[in-house]
Amino acid sequence: MEQLARAREDVSSLEAATAKLDDAQAAWELGQETGDEDLLAEAQTLAEELTCDLTELELSSWFVDDLDHGDAIVTVTPGQGGLEAQDWCEMLFRMYLAYCARRGWKVEVGDAPAAEVIGIDRATFTVSGKNAYGMLRSEQGVHRLVRISPTDAKKRRQTTFAGVEVLPVLPEDIDVQINPEDVRVDVYHSSGHGGQGVNTTDSAVRLTHLPTGIVVTCQNERSQLQNKAFAMNVLRSKLYELERERREAELDELRGPKHDISWGNQVRNYVLYPYQMVKDLRTNVETGNVDGVLKGGDLDPFVVAYHRWVVGGTPIAENRDE
Repeated sequence: MEQLARAREDVSSLEAATAKLDDAQAAWELGQETGDEDLLAEAQTLAEELTCDLTELELSSWFVDDLDHGDAIVTVTPGQGGLEAQDWCEMLFRMYLAYCARRGWKVEVGDAPAAEVIGIDRATFTVSGKNAYGMLRSEQGVHRLVRISPTDAKKRRQTTFAGVEVLPVLPEDIDVQINPEDVRVDVYHSSGHGGQGVNTTDSAVRLTHLPTGIVVTCQNERSQLQNKAFAMNVLRSKLYELERERREAELDELRGPKHDISWGNQVRNYVLYPYQMVKDLRTNVETGNVDGVLKGGDLDPFVVAYHRWVVGGTPIAENRDE
């Protein structure tokens, strides 16, 4: 039924795009004949809308894995840079929340504990929406920030790193066997927001998978049971990825190559000083509208270019200063 619903949606989108093309052509031809500027402007607007619609259809055609159409678990982790990295981790977290809002995706935050001085220690959240995992796979990797340090009294330039991991939320028909004896469950007081009950009871949960050493935490829900359920979903996804990597014995199809969260391994640079630019090093797409990316979540140009690059297309190196 999910596949049928997706197919119907694609057909409906294609039909809507065809109708919009007809309207744009009619408005353009009539505007040319009559010299009506309003009709010509309408044709231009329809053409711009059609370009966006076709990009969405093109993206959908690339997502051939069933997991691409599903939800995603995103984890942002500070890398090199100390306090700066914790602040950068929070900035990326806010950027992805803004991007999800632009896309109309639902976000459920599982873990985003505040750091002692600035920023957050990490962020783990689930994104639910059309093609969420397929789209967000583009964000996997190391992200580098260059700016004047807000914590440095001498106002020196600082380079900071954070890592982004993107995993699929596994559907129920994918069975990942987890032996309860292999999982150590620790509970503790939550340090996050969530109301009186969260901070006065042992509602936070830490799961440690003993055979692999994978650790998952969740503390944003009000009850211990809810936190444990969220953490188990993340653990299932991590174990699924690990097994898939072992079976295929090649570059991890879900995570991409593993690198230290440090210099030389970044997939995208965010430069705030001495100039302003965001540039993806895989596709060479760049923009000078840094606030639009970091605060407004304007990531679609980077996401679309990444997927064109992955499927063998040649993305246009854009310089988007608007």
